[in-house]
Amino acid sequence: MKLQVLGCSGGIGSGRRTTALLVDESLLIDAGTGVGDLSLDAMSMIRHIFFTHSHLDHVTCMPFLADTVFSRHESHVELYGLPETLEAIRNHILNGIIWPDFTAIPPDYPLLYYRCPLERGETLQVENLKVTVIPVNHSVPGVGYLVDDGQHAFAFSGDTTSNHTFWDALNVHPRLNLVIVEVGFPDNQLALARISGHYTASLLAKDISRLHRRVPIYISHMKSGLEEQIMKECRFYMPEYNLIPLTDGMTFDLS
Repeated sequence: MKLQVLGCSGGIGSGRRTTALLVDESLLIDAGTGVGDLSLDAMSMIRHIFFTHSHLDHVTCMPFLADTVFSRHESHVELYGLPETLEAIRNHILNGIIWPDFTAIPPDYPLLYYRCPLERGETLQVENLKVTVIPVNHSVPGVGYLVDDGQHAFAFSGDTTSNHTFWDALNVHPRLNLVIVEVGFPDNQLALARISGHYTASLLAKDISRLHRRVPIYISHMKSGLEEQIMKECRFYMPEYNLIPLTDGMTFDLS
C-alpha cells in the first residue's frame, strides 16, 4: 500500500496545500488543494473519493478534478461520505450554480456517482482495501478513516478535537503502521480550537494516552506559519511519543 500526502496544511501559501491523501493511485481521502499538483494521467486514475467532512479545504478540488478529467474517464468516480457531507456537496457545490452537477453530466454516463451514505463504524471493501469509518468530534459531522490492505494499515483522524472514538477504534485493530492526526492550533488559541473543533497539543495529549499501540504519530493540519510552535508544544506535552510533522509531498510505502 502506497500513501501519498498531496496536502496536509491548515492553510495555503508558499508551497502549502490543504488536505488530500492518495492511496494506491485510485483512492483519494479528501480533495483539498493538493490534488491540483497531480498530472492529468494521475487524476484520471482516481476512482474513489472519501470525504472526512464538508469543509471547503477538504472538498475544494473535487469539482475541478471532475471538470478536468470527465472527457478522459471511462468509469464513475465514486463519492463517499456521511449523509450530511454528501448532502452539503449536493446542495452547495454540485448544484448547477456554484459548479455544474457532474453527477448528472455527461447525461449518458455521468462522471461522479454518490455511493450510499457512510455509516459510522462500518467497514467497506474498496478494490483491495478495507476502509473503516471512525466517528470523530468536529464542528460539522465528520469522520476519520482506517485503511487496511490485509497486511498493513494507517489511520487518519480528519479534523477533530477531543474524543475517544478515534483512539478506541485503533486499539482493536491488529495491524497499524502509522497514525495521522490533526493539531490545528497552538495552545494560546485553545478557546478557538474548542469552538472550531480542532486539537491543540494539550488536548491531544489527554486523548493520545488512550492509544495502546506505539506507532509513529504524524501531526497534520497545522495552521500556516504556526507549524514550529505547534510541533514544539506537541513534543513538550507528549515527550514519550514519536511525533513527526506531516508535510506536503511525503510518501509512505507500507510494506
